[in-house]
Amino acid sequence: MDVLINVFVGLHIIGIASLLGGFLTQMKAMGAGTARFSPAMLHGALTMLVTGVLLVGFNEMDGDPVNNIKIGVKLAILFVILALVYVKRDEEQVDKGLFGAVGGLTIANIFIAVLWT
Repeated sequence: MDVLINVFVGLHIIGIASLLGGFLTQMKAMGAGTARFSPAMLHGALTMLVTGVLLVGFNEMDGDPVNNIKIGVKLAILFVILALVYVKRDEEQVDKGLFGAVGGLTIANIFIAVLWT
């Protein structure tokens, strides 16, 4: 079970890298007001959602304790990110504030995962 959990942790990290990487590559365009949500950002958020839910299930099956409040907060933040990226995915330009909010929420989700014990 440990190998399966580690594989899905790796996939979860790939998802966050895709979401954050998509944001970081658009930072210069955000300054110019021409930033847009890339398909990689949407796919990264979806990957995070699926792998995160599976990781909670795998850890529960393995008998490891899961902090349900932490998972709930992370899931709520991810739903907001996913909704914003999904709704605005076809627009040529996204408002700076909205684009920055997605980046900020993504970074907040990373710090919640790492620092909340």
